[in-house]
Amino acid sequence: MGGHTNIDDDVPPPEYSQVELELQNADETSASASETRDDGRIDLNTQSRLFKTLSRVVDRFPRKGAYDEPPPYEKFDSRQFALKLNIVIQVVGSRGDVQPFIALGVELLRHGHRVRLATHDTFAGFVRESGLEFYPIGGDPAELMAYMVKNPGLFPSMKSLRAGDIQKKRKMISEILDGCWDSCIQSDLVTMRPFVAEAIIANPPSFAHIHCAQALGIPLHLMFTMPWTSTKVFPHPLINMNMANSSIPVGHANRVSYLAVEWLTWQGLGDVVNSWRKKLDLEPVPTSEGPMLAETLGIPFTYCWSPSLIPKPFDWPPHIGVCGFFFRDPPSYEPPPEIATFLQNGPPPIYIGFGSIVIEDPAKLTTILLRAVREAGVRAIISRGWSNLGGDSAYLQNKDVLFIGDCPHEWLFQHVAAVVHHGGAGTTACGLLNGRPTTVVPFFGDQPFWGAMVANAGAGPHPIPQRLLTHENLAAAMKFCLTRDALVAAEALGNKMRSESGVRNAVDQFHANLPVGELQCDILKDRAAAWRYKKGKIPLKLSKLAAEILVESLKVHPDRLERYIPRPIVIDPIRWDPVTATTSSLASTFKGMVVSTSDIIIKPVQVYQRPTTGTRNLSSYTSDSLDPIEQPTDSGSTTTITTEPSQNVQSKTQNFGAAVAGSASGVGGFFKYFFKGMYVDMPLAATEGLRSLPKLYGGEVREIGLITDFQSGAKVAGKNFVDGFVDGFTDLVREPMRGGREEGALGAIRGVGKGSTNMVAKVSSGMLGLVAYPSHGLAKTITAAIHTTTVRSINRARRVEGQYLVSNGQTTTDELLVREFFDNLQS
Repeated sequence: MGGHTNIDDDVPPPEYSQVELELQNADETSASASETRDDGRIDLNTQSRLFKTLSRVVDRFPRKGAYDEPPPYEKFDSRQFALKLNIVIQVVGSRGDVQPFIALGVELLRHGHRVRLATHDTFAGFVRESGLEFYPIGGDPAELMAYMVKNPGLFPSMKSLRAGDIQKKRKMISEILDGCWDSCIQSDLVTMRPFVAEAIIANPPSFAHIHCAQALGIPLHLMFTMPWTSTKVFPHPLINMNMANSSIPVGHANRVSYLAVEWLTWQGLGDVVNSWRKKLDLEPVPTSEGPMLAETLGIPFTYCWSPSLIPKPFDWPPHIGVCGFFFRDPPSYEPPPEIATFLQNGPPPIYIGFGSIVIEDPAKLTTILLRAVREAGVRAIISRGWSNLGGDSAYLQNKDVLFIGDCPHEWLFQHVAAVVHHGGAGTTACGLLNGRPTTVVPFFGDQPFWGAMVANAGAGPHPIPQRLLTHENLAAAMKFCLTRDALVAAEALGNKMRSESGVRNAVDQFHANLPVGELQCDILKDRAAAWRYKKGKIPLKLSKLAAEILVESLKVHPDRLERYIPRPIVIDPIRWDPVTATTSSLASTFKGMVVSTSDIIIKPVQVYQRPTTGTRNLSSYTSDSLDPIEQPTDSGSTTTITTEPSQNVQSKTQNFGAAVAGSASGVGGFFKYFFKGMYVDMPLAATEGLRSLPKLYGGEVREIGLITDFQSGAKVAGKNFVDGFVDGFTDLVREPMRGGREEGALGAIRGVGKGSTNMVAKVSSGMLGLVAYPSHGLAKTITAAIHTTTVRSINRARRVEGQYLVSNGQTTTDELLVREFFDNLQS
């Protein structure tokens, strides 16, 4: 699905580590490697080249911890949490995906936070009615659902390829990425109240989350209803692992399945994400880091399902939690007469609904449902949903079936005998919470996973993939749901779930993972710091409000306010050993030089190949493109607008200038790649490769910290130098002793080899790092000094919000506190 598009020619390609070289050779997605099943999952063959490559790679990703049993949750009382934040919640998906986050947002409001929910435009009313702020990120969820129904797996069908669905989806993702960034710094589109995010909560399909958090330097917390973190306990819900005749441990294969999904997703959208990152002045994410990025960065993650249904896997570290399903407060609802009458005139019906799923042939599905209801001998309430099941009026005469529009599940599920639906996490949770046996008819995504979980708990039959749905198997499933065994299992699950507080637990986990000390303003402790200001030798972290109070009282000049980054995110390639590290860095440098050299010739040719006559759409007419234009007329025909001779001369002059500029950029790119590669990238790769070498045979390597600028680079260089010499010479003694203690004489001999290797690697890394790390930091400093557009927009938005808080808020007490604190500091 990939291919690099929309990336300007002067963007350096991402560095190639050995992982990247292996992954790029693992482009085998044919039937021998993987096949798409009817339920949308991917059959991954453990004998395939793809699996073998990913299998080697997966163990190289650092694990934050592994445990014999799940680590206990940290006790955290959110009532003691005083910090009030601007939180943006970014959600991509259907109404069922959005609704749980509305419940979360309302709970965050109760803790004093300002909450903005950023999602698709169609949910604006749904969000605002709950009391949350709303920001549109674009994208059409109905179109997205239709695409997913046609392409339930990771690979598009030929029908979708012919229809151009892939390009439409990529365009939609680009729109969503832009919308997510705007949701972080733009004012409310209705009230015009300024807003700058101080923390982000997101579901993984929103894609923009990590990159927005990196640009802003703020905390990120991911939440989802579907397993997205690698574990040995079960495979990724989108993967069906073919373990036939395989000697590979199941736990290892399960971990590989998560990397497989992430890698295939990155192959399809990585270029779109990197093109967008350039707009934020962020460097491209290397192919080796794109997959599993959240795991390698240790991003906190909360899974919104009941631990009674799926316990937390033993190998998930403490910053990953399972909190319980999210349920909003039951809405006040009075059923219309037709629903109330239907419920009163017979035994409890079975609910059937597929929510936001956009079905290709709703009439065919309606026929299947009606025949199944008749064969099972039950009554049914069928939700029309986005597919408008039941059409207009043809089925309204059936006394045992009622077609309905929108109706809150929280109310309706109390009055039905069982539920049949697509297996969305929210609908599944609501049915089980009310003790209703459940039949899942999955279409795509995590729906087969939830169907399997319900069946494993005994609360429903095995899921029926929608492509295999018939009136016979659906009738049998309905009959199963009415058995005593299914009812007892569903009621048992419901009792356990009612004792859980999923939303409150999620807020507790969100608060527990926040770096409160780094976030807090030094004066107004309940507000997040946005600026750094140095008063003499005393550094201060100032909130937007505190800073603006000091600016308006003429105690601080605004030019002396520096943007504060409470949670920096650095995405650098992971290096495994000095040989592959330097080789991959050299390959990346050479590739950049070759591309830049070709640009010296290709760019001028591209300029002169622009058409100067012909017809085009008026929307493409710009000041630097003076070609004839095709002007649509009222009758639908077109009119050609011909340029004057003087305009043609001007166009040729502009083309000549563009050609020269393009050629010059190629020359500049050549020297940029050469000098950066030789003096920054390759020394850094060798240093990191040497430092990481002991990991290859189970050795320990110290963390050295993040490099964000020259100062942090120099600090890291000093630390690595000291650690390298101390640990290197210590290992000469420690490793033989450890080996002898664990394995006897043979272990001692191995320990001598390990100790000697460690000494050479760590000492060499320490010495080489004295040059490499400061150079790397200096390169980042220069890049930041050149690319300032995003920083300026963030600073401007923070100032605007600070001014709004001073002019529109009741800040008398805060003003007195800020001025008194600052005056005492001066004295």
